[in-house]
Amino acid sequence: MRINGVIKSWKDEQGFGFIEMRQGGPDIFLHINAFPRDAGRPQLGQHVSFEIELGRRGKRARNVKLIGAAPPGAKRAEHNVPDQRCTGTLVAIPAFVIVFVVVGILWEPPLWFALIYLVASGITFLAYAMDKSYAERGQWRIAEGTLHLLSVAGGWPGALLAQQLLRHKSAKAEFRQVFWATVVINVAAFLVLCSQLARSL
Repeated sequence: MRINGVIKSWKDEQGFGFIEMRQGGPDIFLHINAFPRDAGRPQLGQHVSFEIELGRRGKRARNVKLIGAAPPGAKRAEHNVPDQRCTGTLVAIPAFVIVFVVVGILWEPPLWFALIYLVASGITFLAYAMDKSYAERGQWRIAEGTLHLLSVAGGWPGALLAQQLLRHKSAKAEFRQVFWATVVINVAAFLVLCSQLARSL
């Protein structure tokens, strides 16, 4: 059975909020994953239609559909930017793979460079998954600075995949600006280090 309600609160950085049911009763937990991928970012005051399921913390909304624009003057969720789920992954990671191959041909860096990126990316993806889980359960979060340090250390491909696949940390403008700075720093450091190793051989 579908129920109508209005988005009463929304934390765009964490990707969750609560729906006030039109028929009354307790507010229903709402997560960004309950929306279709092409629905865009929610707004406070947005009217929605949804179903209810039982989650780990009680009742939560699923199969959420937007049924109307936010009323005039409604406050848009902070840090709300267009969803960037495709461009980063489709461009940055393949482009770096090409750069890595070219560097490998020109300077023949040690193979452990690739291992560092694989391990760091796996750790970073796991950190994003844990942070999202903590956000959903209202627990203490992983500091953004820690996530950025993992990206600088070579885990940014894993961070990008986590942002796209988990829909986590993909909308906050300030976070993404710092994140892309960490990508540039890491790639620049990789190129400089490989060229210096090549000169020393």
